[in-house]
Amino acid sequence: MGGWNVIMIGFGAAIFIALSYISVPKGPNQTWAITYLAQLHPLITPKSTGGIHEELMFGTH
Repeated sequence: MGGWNVIMIGFGAAIFIALSYISVPKGPNQTWAITYLAQLHPLITPKSTGGIHEELMFGTH
């Protein structure tokens, strides 16, 4: 079997990806979940502009 397992799994994954792409509903609001999750868990920490948030967090009055 050897290398045929890798080829068959790759072929199966390609079919799964193609079917997933076809079955997903398309429209103007298709990326709302990605935007929402990016706001919940940002990859880059938002920079504070100062103000009450920074005072409460670091204790500077």
